[in-house]
Amino acid sequence: MLKKISIKENVVACWVNPEQSGKHEQSLVFIHGSGGNSSTWTFQYANLYNDYDVVAIDLPGHGRSGGQGEKDIADYVWRLREILDVLKVDHPILIGHSLGAAISLCFAAKYPREASGVVAVGGGITMPVTPDILDGFRKEPQLILDLMCKFSLARANRPALYESLRTSLGQASLDVVANDMLACSRFDLTGEVSKILVPVLAVCGTEDKMMPPASSKQIADRIPGAKLVLIEGAGHMVMLEKPADFNEVMKDFASTVRQTAAK
Repeated sequence: MLKKISIKENVVACWVNPEQSGKHEQSLVFIHGSGGNSSTWTFQYANLYNDYDVVAIDLPGHGRSGGQGEKDIADYVWRLREILDVLKVDHPILIGHSLGAAISLCFAAKYPREASGVVAVGGGITMPVTPDILDGFRKEPQLILDLMCKFSLARANRPALYESLRTSLGQASLDVVANDMLACSRFDLTGEVSKILVPVLAVCGTEDKMMPPASSKQIADRIPGAKLVLIEGAGHMVMLEKPADFNEVMKDFASTVRQTAAK
């Protein structure tokens, strides 16, 4: 169900378990990418809420949340901390896509004992954004959004998913999307990876054009103990393009995290 909470000056919207919050052993917190919203995780929420406490967040300025968004990953980390505190979610597995992956990894580095694991989807240790995209938001923003949606999907999946993805991305203001991309371009976790103490899984579609598999491989290579899973036939929106495969990967990782915590 949709739940709205007050975070200082903002009202933040989240999808949470209907009538079951707090009843499961593990909590999963889903964080969307640049300009997105919690609908990114539709196939995960619907499939997983019976077995986990699920929170799918609309970041400030996105979806049904108030506010203007942020220009820096660290500021989004503060927002995430506030949201988790209000919701009283303890030691969740953070599942972040793109911008959300950066937020999740940065959160785990800053608060190494407050999450139980991280799934970085379509992320990287750095997340460079070409100057053409950043400049394009000033000159031809609608064209840039069209291209972002096109290249976020594997070619075979575009006919089924492009229109809904474009509609979803269009819900955020152009300034919010542009600032999200700016935040990604500034992100660099290189000097912080040793601070991440929880299990980390990097997930990427084999046809990801926005953040290619090599970026996810860097996560697995540079964070001690991190693993990499590539999902065939998916692009940057792997959780929408191949939801059954993605959900199985998620469940396997959650099981591993649970077993690790029990030791």
